[in-house]
Amino acid sequence: MRRVLNESDVYRELAPPAWARDAIACFWVRRGDGGSVRVLPDACTDVVWRAGQGAVVAGPDSEAWESRTWPGELIVGARLLPGAGGAALGVPLAELRNVRLPVDALGFDRFRELSDALEPEVAIATMARITLELVADAPPDPAVQAAAVRLLDPGQRVDQLAVLLGFSERQLRRRFLAAVGYGPKTLQRVLRLRRFMAAVGAWTSGGPGGFAAGADGLAGAAIAAGYADQAHLARECRALTGLTPGQLAGLA
Repeated sequence: MRRVLNESDVYRELAPPAWARDAIACFWVRRGDGGSVRVLPDACTDVVWRAGQGAVVAGPDSEAWESRTWPGELIVGARLLPGAGGAALGVPLAELRNVRLPVDALGFDRFRELSDALEPEVAIATMARITLELVADAPPDPAVQAAAVRLLDPGQRVDQLAVLLGFSERQLRRRFLAAVGYGPKTLQRVLRLRRFMAAVGAWTSGGPGGFAAGADGLAGAAIAAGYADQAHLARECRALTGLTPGQLAGLA
């Protein structure tokens, strides 16, 4: 198998087959540098393998956390989209919110092939095969994924979702807790944060309109992402990431 990372690479994503892209965001590989990586909420669930440690499930996050790496270590993972993780793993994701647990502790027999002694190239191939088998056997919750698509619209109101999809609010929330790990309102907050980061990233890289440094630029990104105003953006950034909007813009 070809090498998944060249010597100069730090992080790389590998696309899943077309048929699985409604369930799997990507497979990924990271080379550690001895520092820590701030992991921000994205509403996804990851299965992560490290040499000498084996595989863990990283549940959906509603707050940022720090992931420590060792110099030169290769870490491989599979990222499941909102609505897909609960079905694929066979566990209500609300039980895994903001936690990282070894696959053995969760009884995931199919992931036991991800031995801590595997070579990284073998680990990523094994990770891909098992994850694809899981999503083929247990596809995402279609109602939750339809709701998630609607929540990509900054103007979508959460209190309208259940009626639009033909559920009671309680039914939809129950399905969200199982398939996403938290309710529609929290998913909306996380997706809005990701829109802000995407807007800042586009502007700082010379995208349409350019990015104006300072308060006006952040205010524009806030409105584009769906925040009421810059104060709303600041509160949400602090709550979800522990950073100010300016600090977060520096990471985009």
